[in-house]
Amino acid sequence: MSRFVLALDQGTTSSRAIVFDQRGTIRSLAQREFRQIFPKPGWVEHDPAEIWESQLAVAREAMEKAELAAGDIAGIGITNQRETTLIWDRKTGEPIMNAIVWQDRRTADFCQDLARGPDAGRIQETTGLVIDAYFAGSKIRWMLDHVEGARERAEAGELAFGTIDSWLVWKLTGGREHLTDVSNACRTLLLNLESLTWDREMLRLFGIPAALLPELRPNSGILAETEPALFGESLPIAGMAGDQHAALFGQACHRKGLAKNTYGTGCFMLMNTGAEPVRSRNKLLSTLAWRIGDRTEYALEGSIFIAGAVVQWLRDQLGIIRESSEIEALANSVADNDGVYFVPAFAGLGAPHWDPHARGTVTGLTRGSSKGHLARAALESIAFQSYDVLTAMTADSGIDLAELRVDGGASMNSLLMQFQADLLGVPVVRPTVSETTALGAAYLAGLATGVWQDQSEIAENWIEDARFEPRKERAEMRPLIDGWQEAVERTRSR
Repeated sequence: MSRFVLALDQGTTSSRAIVFDQRGTIRSLAQREFRQIFPKPGWVEHDPAEIWESQLAVAREAMEKAELAAGDIAGIGITNQRETTLIWDRKTGEPIMNAIVWQDRRTADFCQDLARGPDAGRIQETTGLVIDAYFAGSKIRWMLDHVEGARERAEAGELAFGTIDSWLVWKLTGGREHLTDVSNACRTLLLNLESLTWDREMLRLFGIPAALLPELRPNSGILAETEPALFGESLPIAGMAGDQHAALFGQACHRKGLAKNTYGTGCFMLMNTGAEPVRSRNKLLSTLAWRIGDRTEYALEGSIFIAGAVVQWLRDQLGIIRESSEIEALANSVADNDGVYFVPAFAGLGAPHWDPHARGTVTGLTRGSSKGHLARAALESIAFQSYDVLTAMTADSGIDLAELRVDGGASMNSLLMQFQADLLGVPVVRPTVSETTALGAAYLAGLATGVWQDQSEIAENWIEDARFEPRKERAEMRPLIDGWQEAVERTRSR
């Protein structure tokens, strides 16, 4: 039997493909960046054709690097940037416009009006989500209202909506399959969190025809078969999950109370809350973790819109570094932030504030402030935002975290990880395989195809690489936290 799994990891700024072996180690990796499109301030779009072409290219490249043919691959696992939304023509497969990215804020005013209205409580109770432009529901509505003829064509069943997972499955199967997994579906504001079905009342409130929606599937199982011409023969698509759910699974957070934080373009902290959803009192998200067989597990999530992207901003917009990898040395060139705080609310503030009209600020600048202080403040902003989320998560769950498992590109930054441990007062633990998002998708596919027999076998593959123990006393960190919270208040919209 084949013992390799191909994971397609379609992210916000790049498409990647990774081949994993049975031990959960990487045999090959391929990656390509694609364009970020900013039509107006606060608007972010992607070209769906670029996403597909780059994803197919890296899938083939990864297999070639690993010297594997299709017959060597047990199955494909897909993980993806979640709330990014697109609609395409069912006959031609052509998108009606660019994909609207999860960071996009064009529907913020509509969502704020909805949040102030009489249906706000019902929406949150049904979906587990706060009402925000972050999620797909308002993006779908905007497309139907602003692309000529789209609403009429959607009602006639001529169009298909999908998050990126659906788009990739559609393309991989030659347009035969229009489906999504429940972890991606639960990010639309349209799914009933407990019944795991599209909710008719939510569709009515958002003005979305049911004919537009994909079929719902679990996260692990034989979901579809690829077109033979793509890889030489058909491959089963056997696992699928939104990126943060996949990372939670890849970090082996399979038990209630285990939590991970992914440091990517944004920053996403999830805690496994077991077989029942925990309703947040502190503006976190009650979300699905995964559904495997007849068992559903849930999670609490705190979503931070700008994390690693703040380093990209320093590189691309300010030019104070040439490569993202230079940020740690620059931040280490100063002893501390010297009172400088950077709140990177470029796309508003996510959890636990949910202020779509907040904008980025730098406070505490003096004549002596340097680019080193700005770099340090940028890195520290990622840890401060995560601190805010974990504080809310502990209050909601009643669970005092024993450790935080971390992954994503910025988790390789030791300065950031040590500062995070000092802020949280708990160990921050990085595994040997930091590509846990792709690994989670691979595990879900491998469970369905017999590469791994059960979750306990998967958990045995999780090996600690680095542990960052807290070095600072809580009293020493308190003034820094107070300074951060004051900076956030200055950022908030009035």
